[in-house]
Amino acid sequence: MKTAEDVRAIIDVLARQHPGADTELRYATPFELLVATILSAQSTDAGVNRVTPALFAAYPDAGALATAPLEEVERLVHATGFYRQKARALVGMSAALVERHGGEVPRTMEALVRLPGVGRKTANVVLGHALGVPGFPVDRHVLRVSARLGMATSDDPERVEQQLTGALPPALWTLASDTLILHGRRICKSEPLCRQCAAAAMCDYRRRPARPAPARAARKPARTKASRAKAPATRRRS
Repeated sequence: MKTAEDVRAIIDVLARQHPGADTELRYATPFELLVATILSAQSTDAGVNRVTPALFAAYPDAGALATAPLEEVERLVHATGFYRQKARALVGMSAALVERHGGEVPRTMEALVRLPGVGRKTANVVLGHALGVPGFPVDRHVLRVSARLGMATSDDPERVEQQLTGALPPALWTLASDTLILHGRRICKSEPLCRQCAAAAMCDYRRRPARPAPARAARKPARTKASRAKAPATRRRS
């Protein structure tokens, strides 16, 4: 695994390749970002951004969404997929905010992950982007990029979060996560565009030896008309 100095160097290089990296979810308040992040599960940020304006216009805060008819919320979030589960999570999360926190989004990981539909990744997104509290969201892009670059040695999101936050100062956590996410979306995809990667010289994945191509079985020579004519006839059994 890379040293803390190497991890910082990689993030610096990638941050220059993706200047201004930030969440692509659109929001105006911590509550709106919390809602949008819950909706982003198994959906694209662009897809979420298409449905949230109507949702926020109808239910602008936790008090309003906590008492919303479930069928109406399902209709508004339908395009993001898994709409029934997401609608229940949004209404339950809003009710919990009203009951436990006076309708305000709490500023601690412990309180956030106790809300319905809120996991550690979602909590880190809200903490780092809307509340000014250092957070390091780990999604599939962060897992893939950090593993390929040799910055992390696990496929467990919480373990990867610990490894990366241990190598970086808290002030860089959110920016580093956003940078890795954008790099995973644009460059280090499932089929990586290694020639476009600013950190290619430091990448463990690119230096791996290529796997040899599997040997092909030798083909039997095709029989020509002449060879068929010379072949002895098969005797029929009586």
